[in-house]
Amino acid sequence: MSDLTTAFRPVPRTGVIYVTTEAVRSGYEQGDPGWCNLGQGQPETDELDGAPARVRTVAIDPADQEYAPVAGVWELREAVAAMYNRVYRRGLPSQYSAENVAISSGGRAALTRVAASVGPVNLGHFLPDYTAYEELLDIFKAFTPIPISLQAERGYEFTSEDLRREIEGRGLAAILLSNPCNPTGRAIVGEQLRRWVGVARELDCSLLIDEFYSHYLWVDIGRDPPMESAARYVEDVDRDPIILLDGLTKNWRYPGWRVAWTLGPKAVIEAVTSAGSFLDGGGSRAIQRAAVPLLEQAHVESETRAIARAFRRKRDRLVEGLHAMGVRIDRVPEGGFYVWGNLEGLPAPLDDGMGLFRAALAERVITVPGMFFDVNPGKRRNAERSRFRSYARFSFGPSYDRIELACQRLQALVEAARAGRPLRPA
Repeated sequence: MSDLTTAFRPVPRTGVIYVTTEAVRSGYEQGDPGWCNLGQGQPETDELDGAPARVRTVAIDPADQEYAPVAGVWELREAVAAMYNRVYRRGLPSQYSAENVAISSGGRAALTRVAASVGPVNLGHFLPDYTAYEELLDIFKAFTPIPISLQAERGYEFTSEDLRREIEGRGLAAILLSNPCNPTGRAIVGEQLRRWVGVARELDCSLLIDEFYSHYLWVDIGRDPPMESAARYVEDVDRDPIILLDGLTKNWRYPGWRVAWTLGPKAVIEAVTSAGSFLDGGGSRAIQRAAVPLLEQAHVESETRAIARAFRRKRDRLVEGLHAMGVRIDRVPEGGFYVWGNLEGLPAPLDDGMGLFRAALAERVITVPGMFFDVNPGKRRNAERSRFRSYARFSFGPSYDRIELACQRLQALVEAARAGRPLRPA
């Protein structure tokens, strides 16, 4: 082996990447109807009743053979800004423009650009939260990641007063979070979200909000279609420290297009674009042009309403199934398409996230162990003592029939364990 390999460090597979890799070793293939992938971090991508027809072809203009601008194709940047103004800022004096938008090739690229642009500050992040934040917070050394622990007994509630106390007490200049939260399904909406934005404005603390699930809301926000964003509560788009990330991956159900955006003050967009110039170089010109019509009002509204109908039904079925088998749910999901389940009431070895994962693989069901959501950059805390080891995340992203079959298989697995019957090896 070449000595060159000593220059590299091992990069662990975490979260969905880990469980998918292990599932493949057990015979899983994407699209295999014999498997129930409750680990997947993507929604079903086929036709939904009442939704716009799925895009089947993309036209390639001769100019599309060239590089796209690092900040993104201007037409798409304009379309994103116009959508936010139309949905969230109608009648407000401060409006987003194309210069408030940067396009990137997927959500991770957008997050990486933002992280690369953060200076030497204390940056808060929540526990539990999105697994990919761990490596992201570890690889960039300019800032210091500060964990903020949410409590299951409070249903992961975190008020604007809690936010104020953390910012002032820990000297935070930025906070990274997913809203709705992946994995707990906690959604900060309405007046509560307005107060969060107000605290951030008053204390000059940047909120870096991953809003990739913001069209999957199961609480009544008094609006049709059910869509929420911190953009609604920004006073000045170029002064308020609110940086939003979203894209086609979840809310438009086009994960394979790898189109995401960052929305925020122009100065921030200039910074993340500069970071993109050396990190990823920008996305596909052809795909970005094809994305423009998807931001039109009729398309956004009909797609979001279709998601609300189809995914609420799947959420209710999965919650019902997990309750029936003895999984405790600290908070029924208010947004997103995941259920965060406490396994302590299940028989061993299913009372541990990794134990359930291994046993469920043998039944061709994929879950994600809760320990992966204990975001721990640099492994500064003992992973073996993670308070989320007895948790698992279950996705209701797949089709309803997959959810139904998964519930049946998991119920049979739990009954076998309770009866003392040996479980099949993965």
